[in-house]
Amino acid sequence: MLVIHRSVVLATALLLGMSVIDAAFAQKQGGILKMYHRDSPASASIHEEATYSTNIPFMGVFNNLVMYKQDVAQNSLESIVPDLATSWSWNADHTKLTFKLRDGVKWHDGKPFTANDVKCTFDMLMGKSSAKFRKNPRKNWYENVTDVAVNGDFEATFSLKRPQPALLALLASGYTPVYPCHVSPAEMRTHPIGTGPFKFVEFKANESIKLTRNPDYWKKGRPFLDGIEFTIIPNRSTAILAFISGKFDMTFPTEVSIPLLKDVKSQAPQAVCKVVPTNVSTNLIVNRDSPPFDNPDLRMAMAMTLDRKAFVDILFEGQADIGGTMLPPPQGVWGLPPEILKTIPGYGPDVKKNRDEARKLMQKAGYGPNKRLKVKVSTRNIPVYRDPAVILIDQLKEIYIDGELDVVETANWFSKVARKDYAIGLNLTGNAVDDPDQAFYENYACGSERNYTKYCNRDLEKLFDQQSMEPDMDKRKKLVWEIDKKLQEDVARPIIFHIHAGTCWQPYVKGVTVMVNSSYNGYRYEDVWLDK
Repeated sequence: MLVIHRSVVLATALLLGMSVIDAAFAQKQGGILKMYHRDSPASASIHEEATYSTNIPFMGVFNNLVMYKQDVAQNSLESIVPDLATSWSWNADHTKLTFKLRDGVKWHDGKPFTANDVKCTFDMLMGKSSAKFRKNPRKNWYENVTDVAVNGDFEATFSLKRPQPALLALLASGYTPVYPCHVSPAEMRTHPIGTGPFKFVEFKANESIKLTRNPDYWKKGRPFLDGIEFTIIPNRSTAILAFISGKFDMTFPTEVSIPLLKDVKSQAPQAVCKVVPTNVSTNLIVNRDSPPFDNPDLRMAMAMTLDRKAFVDILFEGQADIGGTMLPPPQGVWGLPPEILKTIPGYGPDVKKNRDEARKLMQKAGYGPNKRLKVKVSTRNIPVYRDPAVILIDQLKEIYIDGELDVVETANWFSKVARKDYAIGLNLTGNAVDDPDQAFYENYACGSERNYTKYCNRDLEKLFDQQSMEPDMDKRKKLVWEIDKKLQEDVARPIIFHIHAGTCWQPYVKGVTVMVNSSYNGYRYEDVWLDK
């Protein structure tokens, strides 16, 4: 029996050893990953754009100092790993963050990566460089950073005004690649140079984007793919049919609506599909400086007339979340609890009562059945924006507002709302990381480029700083809830719902992880491979 037992143990060990070897060699090199793209990005420069239409095709061209581990679905501080940095450390009072950097990394044009590239990138982001970004939507992320200093070629230190533990989360976002010092911002818009697993080949506006494998990538054995090709197809149904017919290996990430998911599963049952919250909210933006919307009663009336459940039922068959600024739990760490949410004007379940109150506010402002307000409702010209905009226009009719849909092409959308060239808009706001520092400073801080409604509350901004410095998770969460509740009560940017959406791929596509609390950070593609 002892002999038999030893034989079983040896056999089991052998099988386990073989499994490990098989797993190590399971990934196949080669092949082009073919995807469709939902629209044509304004440029290839991640730092100058405000949409994951840019992140998805171009994140694989770059590296960050640190990044969210690409095979972990929920982003958190615990899932951050080194990238161009090999390690990081804080000083005693958490006002200096030092990164040790990799030696031997080269840009795609062959020039060496050094600490100076880190400094150049963040000096541009902070507006301290002679080289300027044409647009700088995330400048507010770095308001707390006073300086980035280098020590030789392979060490960089960020100096902060005050402690900010979440700075690491911002640096790990797909929105935070390191750019080369020797390439101008203008060149990065049309021909980006990175250190990442894929090299840029071409970008034909409204047609296609092509990347090829970087044979000199510093991470040995990666990427597995020979390249990635994106075909731009703005019509969602056309794109889905092309995926079903086998033209594409993968859909555009988190772009498959709940109704279209049924078509995929019925016509291509072999497809692998995953539906997740995207940490993207659909919201109402109102130009507070544009009469008559400088009247707070009109803004409150619009917030009060929203039937959020109707949006969710029509667009998502009930599969979306209602919440405040932060992604609702359980996938969201910081979202408002239901018991707080229901106390906010317009969030209560009695829609008729809410609209009665809204009509009283409109009548106070001089509007009624015989004097209706006509206005253009601007939105981006892709389905995920247009479809809810149509519902919004229908709901505004309940309070004497007649909206006309004004669709804006992607290349012009961010510029239009950033310069406040609109009256009412239906907008999508993606939180690039599930952390209040990103959401609050970027979208609600006075003067931020992405504060599209010009909301400004200096007293509330003091709470932004207070929660940012708070190391105790429970105490920080209560501060975040206080801030989020106030933002909704002030009609800063009324949140209508938080999107759930699907991603599908053919069964031979391996190594895909769809992140559940961000649509911006999971597109390095260096671990994706084709089993065919």
